[in-house]
Amino acid sequence: MSNIARIKRFLIEEFLPDVTPDQLADDHDLLSDGVIDSLGVLKLIAWVEDHFALPVDDTDLDPNNFRSVAAIDAFITERRTAATAAAGASVGG
Repeated sequence: MSNIARIKRFLIEEFLPDVTPDQLADDHDLLSDGVIDSLGVLKLIAWVEDHFALPVDDTDLDPNNFRSVAAIDAFITERRTAATAAAGASVGG
């Protein structure tokens, strides 16, 4: 299952029970539309940390990282790439 599908499934289960994955656009603004409030963002961050085994640092707490399904997917991809690069640097260094 792709990250997009996993993210949509979580968002629908937690915040949008009457919406199907096809109805939730990847670029739908979850914050300005009121789908997710500040507590919802915290719940989403905890889920990302747990489900993808990615630590979310204070510097990552930019709301734009969690504004849409596409933004969340990009954040996860970027963090994984950075973690892989850091692991490679520490092994080679």
